[in-house]
Amino acid sequence: MYKLVVSDLDETLLTSEKHVGLKTCKAIQQAKKQGTKFVCSTGRGVCSIQGTLKEIGTWNEPGEYSISFNGGMITENKDNKVLALQPLDFDLARDLFNAGQKMNLCVHAYTPDGVYISNINPDEASFLKGRMEYTDLEDIDQLAGQPVLKVLFENSDFESLKPIPARIHALSDQCEVSFSSNRYVEFNPKGINKGSGLRKLAQILGIDLAETIGIGDHLNDAAMIEAAGLGVGVANVYKDVLPLCDVVTSRDHNHDAVAEVLETYVL
Repeated sequence: MYKLVVSDLDETLLTSEKHVGLKTCKAIQQAKKQGTKFVCSTGRGVCSIQGTLKEIGTWNEPGEYSISFNGGMITENKDNKVLALQPLDFDLARDLFNAGQKMNLCVHAYTPDGVYISNINPDEASFLKGRMEYTDLEDIDQLAGQPVLKVLFENSDFESLKPIPARIHALSDQCEVSFSSNRYVEFNPKGINKGSGLRKLAQILGIDLAETIGIGDHLNDAAMIEAAGLGVGVANVYKDVLPLCDVVTSRDHNHDAVAEVLETYVL
């Protein structure tokens, strides 16, 4: 029996309209009733996923959990109680942020409670609408004293992002680097990713990794898919992640792919 199901949000659990399908919501509730934990795992901050937690019925609930910032923070949903927190070294975060600005890229910096963006463009503003609120920021030193969980660079020309870690290797070699949503290159502390988040939460809950399922679609889900007892890609899984999946659903994120996983392997 699988006791813990961990799912990515964007392009996995959420439809293009940024909501959870009715079939999926029903399947999650049925899984909960039989004792299986369903956990959202996202690159976003936990504050930006409260609406999704309400949709799936785990919002502000004791004994329900979330993994955010690509594994950088684990919270119990009741009062968003922090169970684990892994920020970047602030000097490294500053250097990454400034490097992105010098390349004239849209740059995000994430604290536990906020998203701060430099050089946002209209396409990114449209993409973020309904996903998260953010604050404009030109100088990351305004965040000094706060933990910065993640820095990312955005460009809708995804291929142009792929060489960037090599271009700034002195910085990226100190980080866990991943790509997501065909528009982001993301920098977390070394060793922190969705796979480490899954392992840490399973340890907290006393659940064996063989009893876990990880569901995702993109490169920042790869470590989670590999770490889980059953690694699942949804039908729209990115081509480079496909070889890492134990199984791939027949449905995509717009057609209740996560419900298919729960119906097949949990219920």
